[in-house]
Amino acid sequence: MARIVMKFGGTSVGDIDRIRNVARRVKQEWDAGHELAVVVSAMSGETNRLVDLCRQANPMHDLREYDTVVSTGEQVTVGLLSIILQSMGIEARSWLAWQIPFHTSNAHSNANIENIDCAKIIERFQSHERQVAVIPGFQGISPLDRVTTLGRGGSDTSAVAIAAALSADRCDIYTDVDGVYTTDPRMVPNAQKIDKVSHEEMLEMASLGAKVLQTRSVALAMRHQVPLQVLSSFEDKPGTFIVPEDEIMENADVTGIPFSKAEARITLNGVPDRPGTSALIFSALGDAGINVDMIVQSRPNENQATEMTFTVTDTDMDRAVSLMEERQNEIGYQDLIADNKVAKVSIVGVGMRTNSGVAQTMFKALAEKGINIQVLTTSEIKVSVLISEDYLELAVRALHSAFGLDAPAA
Repeated sequence: MARIVMKFGGTSVGDIDRIRNVARRVKQEWDAGHELAVVVSAMSGETNRLVDLCRQANPMHDLREYDTVVSTGEQVTVGLLSIILQSMGIEARSWLAWQIPFHTSNAHSNANIENIDCAKIIERFQSHERQVAVIPGFQGISPLDRVTTLGRGGSDTSAVAIAAALSADRCDIYTDVDGVYTTDPRMVPNAQKIDKVSHEEMLEMASLGAKVLQTRSVALAMRHQVPLQVLSSFEDKPGTFIVPEDEIMENADVTGIPFSKAEARITLNGVPDRPGTSALIFSALGDAGINVDMIVQSRPNENQATEMTFTVTDTDMDRAVSLMEERQNEIGYQDLIADNKVAKVSIVGVGMRTNSGVAQTMFKALAEKGINIQVLTTSEIKVSVLISEDYLELAVRALHSAFGLDAPAA
């Protein structure tokens, strides 16, 4: 007997038929004798509908009330799944955040998890014939006893956190794909499913554009050593295990090619080369909650001025430009150029630590296709480049082939 957390996303519970399919999967694990906690998202499209209602009510809405509204989607799903499980003869009950309790910070709409008390759920495992706990993802309870939400995609994080609190043997993330691929198979049809990927690689891929798992959930699984598996809600086939690096027999140079279209580049020309200028720029952006990714600064010219280039998400570009324009006199730059017709392509692999020539292969593959690199950043296990969005698909396909990730011909 194992203790397993099963998490089902919005597409997996999109309607009653799909919720019945989820219930059948839960029953398979329950029939095998396991103790189960099932974490579910709102039905597909429901959270977007609720967010839109809040915006219609008041674009400058109170985030406490926003959380009250958008958290209701998961409440519907846990109730419906519990009803269906009960109709199948399985002891099941729903648990809302305050009933567990699932404690978070007070940062509404993007709260951090502080602790989870699963004692009541464990007691129900033992005293109610392995009662299945059906739990809403994405939400918690604040120190002021208000409902909070964890940010979009937060149900993955909820599931991993509950798995850690329950000391679960495994956390299974069910989604509409059957695992983690070397890149998006919609762009590269001969992309391959990865059997095992390390926590570090998955963390990089998630942060760089791979949408299979939320970044926070991978970091949490890595920190608490939660065994994690990604698999399909709709097909009975093996998924992808996210594991510690030492569980992978041999590391390839490059494991995956993640990419992101949601990028914007901002360049400040004629920035004075003096101490504190960078702090002025990035403190203003940080205080406004704008996340900066790539940063490149040129060497000073004969006028002791530099060029500062950085990237933000395309949705933050207008706010970032407005902030920089408001502070032009304070910063002292001459002019600003913004461009949201860019994309970020990355190579990720723990094998890059020990194998030389990986970056050279990347740059050569892009050069052979006539693709210009605008911005470049690296870490121990990744190289990311910013390119024109017009060349995104060509770049991903070229890199996928250059690193031998294409599936063998049938």
